[in-house]
Amino acid sequence: MGLFSAINATRSGLAAQRVRMDVVASNVANIDTTRTPDGEGPYTRKIVRFQSADDGSAFQSAMSRVTGQPRSGVVLARVDEDSASEGRSVYDPSHPDADIDGFVEMPNVELVREMTDLVGANRSYQANSTVLNALKQMALRALDIGSR
Repeated sequence: MGLFSAINATRSGLAAQRVRMDVVASNVANIDTTRTPDGEGPYTRKIVRFQSADDGSAFQSAMSRVTGQPRSGVVLARVDEDSASEGRSVYDPSHPDADIDGFVEMPNVELVREMTDLVGANRSYQANSTVLNALKQMALRALDIGSR
């Protein structure tokens, strides 16, 4: 892997973790949102899905052969809704979104899970940042060696 492809892979990792942190922030911000803008039920937790930047397509393979550098890193595949977990019901008959029995459907966002995801994204971001700084130092030292 060349220097520039390593920098691109690290750059894509930084961007991916930034998106992941943004989605976690959105989930935490909507932890008590009982009605979406379209009026259909509570907020649903969002999940980020990534995939390899090398999609294995024929065009990508041909470009890798021409440039001599495979595409590396990650890209955002999509942001899904977490339909696997269910929200909780809270008894609050005075709430405007309460049903006939006085229960309000709350989002399926759990603060502990979101904070765990945030810490993981932060650590991954820091690791990518450390790699980027090391690559920068390597490039600078290579320039110093070449200028002597």
